[in-house]
Amino acid sequence: MTGYSAARQFQHKTAEVGPRAAAAPRPRPGAPRPHRVRVAALGGGQGLSASLSALRRLTTEITAVVTVADDGGSSGRLRTELGVLPPGDLRKALAALCGDDDWGRTWSEVIQQRFSGNGELHGHAVGNLLIVALWEKLGDPVAALDWVARLLNVQGRVLPMSAVPLDIEAEVRGHDPAHPCELSAVRGQASVAVTPGTVQSIRLLPEQPPAVPEAVAAVLEADWVVLGPGSWFTSVVPHLLVPDLAKALSATRARRLLTLNLAPQPGETEGFTPQRHLDVIADHAPDLAVDAILVDERAVTGGAFGVADLAGLEKAAARMGAELVLDRVAAADGTPRHDPELLAAAYDRIFRTHGRIGPWR
Repeated sequence: MTGYSAARQFQHKTAEVGPRAAAAPRPRPGAPRPHRVRVAALGGGQGLSASLSALRRLTTEITAVVTVADDGGSSGRLRTELGVLPPGDLRKALAALCGDDDWGRTWSEVIQQRFSGNGELHGHAVGNLLIVALWEKLGDPVAALDWVARLLNVQGRVLPMSAVPLDIEAEVRGHDPAHPCELSAVRGQASVAVTPGTVQSIRLLPEQPPAVPEAVAAVLEADWVVLGPGSWFTSVVPHLLVPDLAKALSATRARRLLTLNLAPQPGETEGFTPQRHLDVIADHAPDLAVDAILVDERAVTGGAFGVADLAGLEKAAARMGAELVLDRVAAADGTPRHDPELLAAAYDRIFRTHGRIGPWR
Protein backbone atom coordinates (compact mmCIF):
# COMPACT_ATOMS: atom_id res chain seq x y z
CA MET A 1 0.00 0.00 0.00
CA THR A 2 1.39 3.41 -0.89
CA GLY A 3 1.79 6.11 1.73
CA TYR A 4 -0.88 8.15 -0.01
CA SER A 5 -3.36 5.25 0.04
CA ALA A 6 -2.57 4.57 3.68
CA ALA A 7 -3.24 8.20 4.47
CA ARG A 8 -6.67 8.09 2.85
CA GLN A 9 -7.56 4.79 4.52
CA PHE A 10 -6.45 6.15 7.89
CA GLN A 11 -8.65 9.20 7.44
CA HIS A 12 -11.69 7.14 6.43
CA LYS A 13 -11.32 4.75 9.38
CA THR A 14 -10.93 7.51 11.94
CA ALA A 15 -13.98 9.20 13.37
CA GLU A 16 -14.17 12.95 13.17
CA VAL A 17 -12.50 14.54 16.17
CA GLY A 18 -13.83 17.58 17.97
CA PRO A 19 -16.63 19.91 16.95
CA ARG A 20 -17.39 20.02 13.25
CA ALA A 21 -17.01 23.73 12.85
CA ALA A 22 -15.82 26.18 15.43
CA ALA A 23 -17.19 29.66 15.39
CA ALA A 24 -14.99 32.42 14.09
CA PRO A 25 -13.66 34.80 16.73
CA ARG A 26 -16.38 37.08 18.02
CA PRO A 27 -15.60 40.57 16.72
CA ARG A 28 -15.72 43.47 19.14
CA PRO A 29 -18.15 46.32 18.39
CA GLY A 30 -16.86 48.20 15.37
CA ALA A 31 -14.61 45.33 14.28
CA PRO A 32 -14.67 44.25 10.62
CA ARG A 33 -17.38 41.78 9.69
CA PRO A 34 -16.28 38.41 8.31
CA HIS A 35 -16.74 37.96 4.58
CA ARG A 36 -16.09 35.04 2.26
CA VAL A 37 -12.86 36.02 0.59
CA ARG A 38 -10.34 33.30 -0.25
CA VAL A 39 -6.86 34.15 1.00
CA ALA A 40 -3.53 32.43 0.46
CA ALA A 41 -1.09 33.64 3.12
CA LEU A 42 2.60 33.02 2.43
CA GLY A 43 5.38 33.18 4.99
CA GLY A 44 6.68 31.47 8.10
CA GLY A 45 7.36 31.83 11.80
CA GLN A 46 5.87 34.52 14.01
CA GLY A 47 5.22 36.87 11.10
CA LEU A 48 2.91 34.42 9.34
CA SER A 49 1.23 33.59 12.66
CA ALA A 50 0.44 37.28 13.17
CA SER A 51 -1.02 37.54 9.69
CA LEU A 52 -3.12 34.39 10.15
CA SER A 53 -4.40 35.59 13.53
CA ALA A 54 -5.65 38.71 11.76
CA LEU A 55 -7.03 36.99 8.67
CA ARG A 56 -9.07 34.47 10.65
CA ARG A 57 -11.08 37.42 11.99
CA LEU A 58 -12.19 38.10 8.42
CA THR A 59 -12.68 34.73 6.75
CA THR A 60 -12.41 30.98 7.28
CA GLU A 61 -11.23 30.42 3.71
CA ILE A 62 -7.53 30.72 4.45
CA THR A 63 -4.66 28.61 3.16
CA ALA A 64 -1.31 29.14 4.84
CA VAL A 65 1.65 28.25 2.60
CA VAL A 66 4.63 27.81 4.91
CA THR A 67 8.39 27.82 4.39
CA VAL A 68 10.25 24.55 5.06
CA ALA A 69 13.85 25.68 5.50
CA ASP A 70 14.14 25.89 9.30
CA ASP A 71 17.19 24.03 10.58
CA GLY A 72 17.38 25.20 14.19
CA GLY A 73 15.92 24.12 17.52
CA SER A 74 13.41 21.27 17.73
CA SER A 75 12.67 21.43 13.99
CA GLY A 76 16.34 21.16 13.12
CA ARG A 77 16.83 18.18 15.41
CA LEU A 78 13.86 16.30 13.96
CA ARG A 79 14.91 17.17 10.44
CA THR A 80 18.44 15.87 11.03
CA GLU A 81 17.42 12.71 12.90
CA LEU A 82 14.44 11.67 10.75
CA GLY A 83 14.92 13.42 7.40
CA VAL A 84 11.48 15.06 7.63
CA LEU A 85 10.28 18.53 6.78
CA PRO A 86 10.90 20.97 9.65
CA PRO A 87 7.54 21.06 11.45
CA GLY A 88 7.94 24.18 13.61
CA ASP A 89 6.57 26.87 11.32
CA LEU A 90 3.76 24.56 10.22
CA ARG A 91 2.88 24.03 13.89
CA LYS A 92 2.80 27.77 14.55
CA ALA A 93 0.47 28.31 11.59
CA LEU A 94 -1.87 25.58 12.82
CA ALA A 95 -1.91 27.12 16.31
CA ALA A 96 -2.74 30.55 14.86
CA LEU A 97 -5.76 29.09 13.03
CA CYS A 98 -7.19 27.05 15.91
CA GLY A 99 -10.86 27.59 16.63
CA ASP A 100 -11.84 30.32 19.07
CA ASP A 101 -13.55 27.98 21.53
CA ASP A 102 -12.39 25.85 24.46
CA TRP A 103 -11.38 23.02 22.14
CA GLY A 104 -9.37 25.25 19.80
CA ARG A 105 -7.75 27.36 22.51
CA THR A 106 -6.74 24.28 24.49
CA TRP A 107 -5.19 22.50 21.52
CA SER A 108 -3.44 25.69 20.43
CA GLU A 109 -1.72 25.82 23.82
CA VAL A 110 -0.99 22.08 23.87
CA ILE A 111 0.78 21.92 20.51
CA GLN A 112 2.89 24.96 21.43
CA GLN A 113 3.93 23.40 24.77
CA ARG A 114 7.62 22.44 24.97
CA PHE A 115 9.06 19.69 27.11
CA SER A 116 11.39 20.76 29.89
CA GLY A 117 14.00 18.76 31.78
CA ASN A 118 17.36 17.45 30.66
CA GLY A 119 16.35 14.41 28.62
CA GLU A 120 16.13 13.86 24.89
CA LEU A 121 12.67 15.47 24.73
CA HIS A 122 14.00 18.75 26.16
CA GLY A 123 13.01 21.65 23.90
CA HIS A 124 10.74 19.65 21.59
CA ALA A 125 7.28 21.12 21.04
CA VAL A 126 4.37 18.71 21.45
CA GLY A 127 2.97 19.79 18.08
CA ASN A 128 6.22 19.04 16.29
CA LEU A 129 6.15 15.45 17.55
CA LEU A 130 2.47 15.06 16.66
CA ILE A 131 3.00 16.31 13.12
CA VAL A 132 6.06 14.13 12.55
CA ALA A 133 4.26 11.07 13.96
CA LEU A 134 1.42 11.54 11.47
CA TRP A 135 3.89 12.07 8.63
CA GLU A 136 5.48 8.73 9.45
CA LYS A 137 2.09 7.04 9.86
CA LEU A 138 0.52 8.37 6.66
CA GLY A 139 3.48 8.92 4.36
CA ASP A 140 1.77 12.01 2.94
CA PRO A 141 2.70 15.40 4.48
CA VAL A 142 -0.36 17.21 3.15
CA ALA A 143 -2.83 14.56 4.33
CA ALA A 144 -1.12 14.47 7.73
CA LEU A 145 -1.38 18.24 8.17
CA ASP A 146 -5.03 18.11 7.13
CA TRP A 147 -5.65 15.49 9.80
CA VAL A 148 -3.89 17.57 12.47
CA ALA A 149 -6.05 20.51 11.35
CA ARG A 150 -9.18 18.40 11.90
CA LEU A 151 -8.02 17.46 15.38
CA LEU A 152 -7.37 21.10 16.25
CA ASN A 153 -10.53 22.35 14.48
CA VAL A 154 -8.44 24.72 12.43
CA GLN A 155 -10.09 27.55 10.51
CA GLY A 156 -8.56 27.04 7.09
CA ARG A 157 -5.69 24.89 5.83
CA VAL A 158 -1.93 24.73 6.41
CA LEU A 159 0.42 23.51 3.66
CA PRO A 160 4.19 23.31 3.21
CA MET A 161 5.45 25.25 0.20
CA SER A 162 7.54 22.25 -0.86
CA ALA A 163 7.44 18.56 0.02
CA VAL A 164 11.23 18.40 0.41
CA PRO A 165 13.28 20.04 3.18
CA LEU A 166 15.10 23.10 1.89
CA ASP A 167 18.28 24.90 2.84
CA ILE A 168 18.88 28.62 2.52
CA GLU A 169 22.25 29.83 1.34
CA ALA A 170 22.87 33.55 1.63
CA GLU A 171 25.52 35.78 0.13
CA VAL A 172 26.60 37.93 3.07
CA ARG A 173 28.90 40.92 3.12
CA GLY A 174 30.97 41.14 6.31
CA HIS A 175 29.95 37.82 7.85
CA ASP A 176 33.48 37.76 9.23
CA PRO A 177 33.79 41.05 11.16
CA ALA A 178 37.54 41.03 10.49
CA HIS A 179 36.76 41.38 6.76
CA PRO A 180 33.76 43.73 6.55
CA CYS A 181 33.87 44.09 2.76
CA GLU A 182 34.29 40.40 1.95
CA LEU A 183 31.43 38.33 0.54
CA SER A 184 30.78 34.94 2.13
CA ALA A 185 28.32 32.12 1.54
CA VAL A 186 26.37 31.38 4.73
CA ARG A 187 24.24 28.24 4.70
CA GLY A 188 21.31 27.43 6.93
CA GLN A 189 18.31 29.42 8.14
CA ALA A 190 19.56 29.59 11.72
CA SER A 191 22.97 30.93 10.65
CA VAL A 192 21.55 33.44 8.17
CA ALA A 193 19.15 34.78 10.81
CA VAL A 194 21.98 35.78 13.16
CA THR A 195 24.73 36.79 10.75
CA PRO A 196 26.65 39.90 11.88
CA GLY A 197 27.06 40.84 8.21
CA THR A 198 24.63 42.23 5.64
CA VAL A 199 22.64 39.74 3.59
CA GLN A 200 22.83 40.57 -0.11
CA SER A 201 20.74 37.75 -1.58
CA ILE A 202 19.66 34.17 -0.97
CA ARG A 203 19.10 30.99 -2.94
CA LEU A 204 17.44 27.70 -2.11
CA LEU A 205 19.10 24.31 -2.02
CA PRO A 206 18.18 22.17 -3.82
CA GLU A 207 17.72 24.76 -6.53
CA GLN A 208 14.35 24.89 -8.27
CA PRO A 209 12.59 22.78 -5.63
CA PRO A 210 9.17 21.29 -6.39
CA ALA A 211 6.15 23.10 -5.00
CA VAL A 212 3.34 21.26 -3.25
CA PRO A 213 0.54 21.15 -5.88
CA GLU A 214 -2.11 22.10 -3.34
CA ALA A 215 -0.11 25.24 -2.46
CA VAL A 216 0.07 26.24 -6.12
CA ALA A 217 -3.68 25.66 -6.46
CA ALA A 218 -4.37 27.79 -3.38
CA VAL A 219 -2.49 30.74 -4.91
CA LEU A 220 -4.23 30.34 -8.26
CA GLU A 221 -7.70 30.07 -6.70
CA ALA A 222 -7.34 32.88 -4.14
CA ASP A 223 -9.02 36.28 -4.20
CA TRP A 224 -6.06 37.75 -2.30
CA VAL A 225 -2.51 36.54 -1.77
CA VAL A 226 -0.84 37.98 1.33
CA LEU A 227 2.97 37.84 1.52
CA GLY A 228 4.66 38.78 4.78
CA PRO A 229 5.28 39.96 7.39
CA GLY A 230 8.13 37.83 8.70
CA SER A 231 11.86 37.24 8.56
CA TRP A 232 12.49 38.77 5.17
CA PHE A 233 15.21 36.53 3.77
CA THR A 234 14.26 33.28 5.52
CA SER A 235 10.43 33.37 5.62
CA VAL A 236 9.20 35.78 2.94
CA VAL A 237 11.61 35.68 -0.02
CA PRO A 238 11.91 31.84 -0.21
CA HIS A 239 8.40 31.56 -1.67
CA LEU A 240 9.55 33.61 -4.64
CA LEU A 241 12.34 31.12 -5.37
CA VAL A 242 10.15 28.02 -5.79
CA PRO A 243 9.53 28.07 -9.57
CA ASP A 244 5.95 26.75 -9.61
CA LEU A 245 4.93 29.08 -6.77
CA ALA A 246 6.57 32.03 -8.52
CA LYS A 247 4.69 31.19 -11.72
CA ALA A 248 1.43 30.92 -9.79
CA LEU A 249 2.03 34.31 -8.17
CA SER A 250 2.40 35.82 -11.63
CA ALA A 251 -0.50 33.91 -13.19
CA THR A 252 -3.09 34.20 -10.43
CA ARG A 253 -6.09 36.45 -10.87
CA ALA A 254 -5.88 37.27 -7.17
CA ARG A 255 -4.82 40.62 -5.83
CA ARG A 256 -1.43 40.59 -4.11
CA LEU A 257 -0.74 42.29 -0.78
CA LEU A 258 2.74 42.66 0.70
CA THR A 259 2.85 43.37 4.44
CA LEU A 260 6.04 45.04 5.67
CA ASN A 261 7.70 44.31 8.99
CA LEU A 262 7.54 46.79 11.84
CA ALA A 263 11.29 46.97 12.38
CA PRO A 264 14.58 45.73 10.94
CA GLN A 265 15.46 42.26 12.21
CA PRO A 266 18.76 42.03 14.10
CA GLY A 267 21.21 40.08 11.98
CA GLU A 268 19.04 39.35 8.96
CA THR A 269 17.96 42.88 7.98
CA GLU A 270 19.91 45.04 10.43
CA GLY A 271 20.00 48.63 9.18
CA PHE A 272 17.50 48.04 6.36
CA THR A 273 15.02 50.79 5.51
CA PRO A 274 11.45 49.98 4.41
CA GLN A 275 12.50 50.82 0.85
CA ARG A 276 15.38 48.34 1.07
CA HIS A 277 12.86 45.64 2.04
CA LEU A 278 10.97 46.33 -1.19
CA ASP A 279 14.20 46.35 -3.20
CA VAL A 280 15.01 42.88 -1.85
CA ILE A 281 11.68 41.56 -3.14
CA ALA A 282 12.22 43.20 -6.53
CA ASP A 283 15.77 41.84 -6.76
CA HIS A 284 14.66 38.26 -6.14
CA ALA A 285 11.42 38.43 -8.16
CA PRO A 286 11.76 41.23 -10.73
CA ASP A 287 8.57 40.21 -12.55
CA LEU A 288 6.36 40.11 -9.46
CA ALA A 289 3.55 42.64 -9.55
CA VAL A 290 1.96 43.72 -6.26
CA ASP A 291 -1.34 45.56 -5.80
CA ALA A 292 -0.91 46.99 -2.30
CA ILE A 293 1.89 47.31 0.24
CA LEU A 294 0.85 47.70 3.88
CA VAL A 295 3.19 49.66 6.16
CA ASP A 296 2.64 50.71 9.75
CA GLU A 297 2.51 54.49 9.70
CA ARG A 298 4.34 54.89 12.99
CA ALA A 299 7.15 52.59 11.87
CA VAL A 300 8.04 54.97 9.05
CA THR A 301 7.46 58.28 10.84
CA GLY A 302 10.00 58.00 13.59
CA GLY A 303 9.58 54.42 14.79
CA ALA A 304 11.99 51.52 14.57
CA PHE A 305 13.01 52.43 11.02
CA GLY A 306 13.58 56.08 11.89
CA VAL A 307 11.99 58.70 9.68
CA ALA A 308 11.59 56.97 6.33
CA ASP A 309 11.85 58.58 2.91
CA LEU A 310 8.15 58.34 2.12
CA ALA A 311 8.57 59.69 -1.39
CA GLY A 312 11.24 57.10 -2.10
CA LEU A 313 9.11 54.38 -0.53
CA GLU A 314 6.14 55.35 -2.70
CA LYS A 315 8.34 55.24 -5.79
CA ALA A 316 9.66 51.80 -4.84
CA ALA A 317 6.06 50.62 -4.38
CA ALA A 318 5.04 52.13 -7.70
CA ARG A 319 7.85 50.26 -9.47
CA MET A 320 6.18 47.07 -8.24
CA GLY A 321 2.79 48.32 -9.48
CA ALA A 322 1.54 48.77 -5.93
CA GLU A 323 -0.21 51.44 -3.91
CA LEU A 324 1.45 52.21 -0.59
CA VAL A 325 -1.04 51.89 2.28
CA LEU A 326 -0.12 53.49 5.61
CA ASP A 327 -2.14 52.28 8.59
CA ARG A 328 -1.80 51.59 12.30
CA VAL A 329 -1.15 47.90 12.79
CA ALA A 330 1.48 47.73 15.56
CA ALA A 331 0.84 46.67 19.14
CA ALA A 332 0.22 49.57 21.51
CA ASP A 333 3.00 48.55 23.92
CA GLY A 334 5.70 49.62 21.48
CA THR A 335 7.09 46.15 20.83
CA PRO A 336 7.69 45.30 17.15
CA ARG A 337 4.71 42.98 16.77
CA HIS A 338 1.44 43.33 14.93
CA ASP A 339 -1.80 43.76 16.84
CA PRO A 340 -4.18 41.10 15.40
CA GLU A 341 -7.28 43.29 15.56
CA LEU A 342 -5.60 46.34 14.05
CA LEU A 343 -4.02 44.20 11.34
CA ALA A 344 -7.39 42.56 10.64
CA ALA A 345 -9.02 45.98 10.29
CA ALA A 346 -6.28 47.11 7.90
CA TYR A 347 -6.61 43.94 5.80
CA ASP A 348 -10.38 44.40 5.74
CA ARG A 349 -10.09 47.98 4.46
CA ILE A 350 -7.63 46.92 1.76
CA PHE A 351 -9.78 43.98 0.67
CA ARG A 352 -12.85 46.20 0.43
CA THR A 353 -11.31 49.27 -1.19
CA HIS A 354 -8.69 47.91 -3.58
CA GLY A 355 -10.99 45.94 -5.77
CA ARG A 356 -10.66 42.31 -6.70
CA ILE A 357 -10.13 40.10 -9.69
CA GLY A 358 -12.42 37.10 -9.95
CA PRO A 359 -15.53 36.43 -7.84
CA TRP A 360 -15.63 36.53 -4.08
CA ARG A 361 -17.20 33.29 -3.00
